[in-house]
Amino acid sequence: MIALFAVFFYYIRLMKDLNRLKEVLVSKKVKQSELASALGKNVNTVSKWSTNKRQPSVEDLDKIAIFLKVDISELLKPTEF
Repeated sequence: MIALFAVFFYYIRLMKDLNRLKEVLVSKKVKQSELASALGKNVNTVSKWSTNKRQPSVEDLDKIAIFLKVDISELLKPTEF
């Protein structure tokens, strides 16, 4: 049982927020539904990206950056060393 908890907490620690999509959408005053429509994606997909439950592909990140008129680096959290 202890081993199961250890694995669970290790998994939780790995689940970091990797993108800043939600913050950028708010700053640009763009709704998730608008982004989904522009990319031809389901709103649920964009919602999962915004909450970091899933991550967009590199190709989708590029399309998002173009649509939002931001550098792709603004969509990503800085790496901690």
